[in-house]
Amino acid sequence: MRRALEHIRKMHGGAQAHLVRCDDAAYYVVKFQNNPQHLRILANEMLGYHLATALGLPVARAEVVKVEPELIARTPELTIMKRGRPEKCLPGFHFGSRFPGQPGYVTVHDLLTDERLADVPNLADFAGMLVFDQWTCNTNGRQVIFVAEPYRNHPYRALMIDQGFCFNAGEWNFPDSPLRGLYPRPRVYARISGWASFEPFLTRLEELPSHVLDEAAAAIPPEWYADDTAALEHLLTQLDRRRRRLRELLLAVKNCWRQPFPNWTDRGGA
Repeated sequence: MRRALEHIRKMHGGAQAHLVRCDDAAYYVVKFQNNPQHLRILANEMLGYHLATALGLPVARAEVVKVEPELIARTPELTIMKRGRPEKCLPGFHFGSRFPGQPGYVTVHDLLTDERLADVPNLADFAGMLVFDQWTCNTNGRQVIFVAEPYRNHPYRALMIDQGFCFNAGEWNFPDSPLRGLYPRPRVYARISGWASFEPFLTRLEELPSHVLDEAAAAIPPEWYADDTAALEHLLTQLDRRRRRLRELLLAVKNCWRQPFPNWTDRGGA
C-alpha cells in the first residue's frame, strides 16, 4: 500500500483519475471509489493487473493508494464531476496505476504514427493483450501508452493501461463480441500469421493454475466490490471456465468484418 502525499494534476478519461505523488517517491494515476463510472472499476483494475502480470504482459504496476482526509481538504482540485456538479474525492483506499517516471521528465505518448509503431520492440505483446482482453471481455478498446526509451536502440515501448472495463465494467458479465479489446491501429497486428503469434500467452492462459485467480482476487480490498463475495466468486468461476474458449473467441476476431489479421496464413485457423 502507498500513501498519497501530493496532488499533481487531473487526468483525462471517464473515470476522472488524478495523478499524485506517493510516499515511495513514485507517481500514480489514482481512480477513486466515487468515480463516475462504477465502484467495481477499481476491483477490475486490480484483478486485471494481477492476471495480466501472471501472463507476462507489460501492464503498469498497480498499488492500493491511501488518500488521507487532510490531503483532500487542502487540495481543491481533488474533485470529480457528477451530473454537472463537482464532488469531493473520497478519502480512503483507492486504485493506483504507477506512472512510468517523473512527470515533466519522461516522454509519454497516447498514439504513435504507423512509422513509429513499426519500431516499437514489444509489438508482439498486442497479440497477448488481445488474448487477455477477449478472456476478460474488455468492453473498451485496448488502452496503451508509449514510453520513450532514449538510451536504447528503439525510441518507445508499449505499456498497457486501463483494465477498468474488463468483465463489462460494473456488470461483471461477458457480452462477447469479436471487436472487444481491439487496438484501433491495425499496424500492431500486422505480424500475426497464425496461432503461434499468440504464444506464449495463449498457452500460459490455458494452463494457468486456478489458484492464481484466487490470489489475484485476494489482492482486491473488499470495499471495492461492496463486500459482495458471492459476486466475486461467481466472476472467478466464469473466468476459469472461459479459458477453454479462447481459441474460439480469437477465431471469431480473425473472421470478423474488420479483418484485423490480414497476414494470417495458418490454415488450421481458417
